[in-house]
Order: sequence, then structure tokens, then C-alpha cells
Amino acid sequence: MPFPLQIAFEGGLPPSDALRARIEREADKLERFHDGIIACRVAVIGRPGRRRHGDLYAVRLQISTPGDCDVVIDRNPPADHAHEDAFVTVRDAFDAARRRLQDRRRRVQGQVKHHEPAPQGRIVRLFPDEGYGFIESGDGREIYFHRNAVVNDGFERLAVGTAVRFAEAEGDKGPQASTVHPNGKA
Repeated sequence: MPFPLQIAFEGGLPPSDALRARIEREADKLERFHDGIIACRVAVIGRPGRRRHGDLYAVRLQISTPGDCDVVIDRNPPADHAHEDAFVTVRDAFDAARRRLQDRRRRVQGQVKHHEPAPQGRIVRLFPDEGYGFIESGDGREIYFHRNAVVNDGFERLAVGTAVRFAEAEGDKGPQASTVHPNGKA
């Protein structure tokens, strides 16, 4: 491990060699997800005295990286019974830290997904008795849709001129809307 690791047992929790070894193994894995970790501080917090069924552990992780703000993970769920086991709590905290470090690396490398807004259009033809209609897309094409594609059972509330957002797919006979979200009157 090329970075310093500080481990603390708090809340009257006695130090555990097995738990310390697990934390060291988990910390070793962090280097794969972010180059240049400067330091990692881990606090395992338990209740003092004899353990009782239902007592929960908490883990606080602080990972320092150059030029970035610290990654802080506080695994302290109020009633997650899986966290009656300190090893599970440590695993969950490090899993969250790895996800956060991966997300940070993706943002720095410009690999963040950008979602295109859903296409917009308006209802130009509607056949309520047959349960389908057509949307005129922003580029002037007509897109078929079936009543089942309209979210929240909204087909009955549609009228010619209603503005909609839709997801387009290729159907058997050409383009069709697989999901239709009414926006209100156009």
C-alpha cells in the first residue's frame, strides 16, 4: 500500500487484528480506482461493553487525494441489520468509496454520460376507438404510438395538439414511440 493508512477503533470498541487485516486488504484495492491517494483514515465505531444482538457498527472513511476534496464515506445506517457485523460494515463502506473514486475518475477523464433530452412533438392524429395515434416530431416526421405507450394510463386525456415527449424505436412498419409523456396543450 503506497499511502499511509490510519485505523481507529472508537466508541469503546476493542482493537481487532482480524478487522484491521480486513481494512488493510480493502484499502489496498483502492489504488486501482484512483491514482495518487495520499492518505486513508478509517474509524470503526461500536458500542462499549458486551455486544448484544441488534447493536450496530458504523464506519467512517476519509480518503485524501491530490488536488481534489477528500472522499468521505460515513456508513452509519440507522437500522440495517447487516451492520451488526463489523466486517460487513467495513465492506460496505469500502464498496461505497470505490464507487465514489470511480465516479471521480470518470468525471476527470471526461467519461461522464450525457443524456440527450427526449424528443418533443405534438399529437397530430388520434384514433381513440382503435387505441393509437400519431405524433409529429420536431423534424416533421409522423411517429406512430399505441395507447399502451402513453404513461400513467394517459391515452384518454390526449387530444390533437397535445405536446408530448417520447422515446422513439423502430417498429415493424417504421418509427414508433415506445413511451409517450404528455406535456399539456401545445
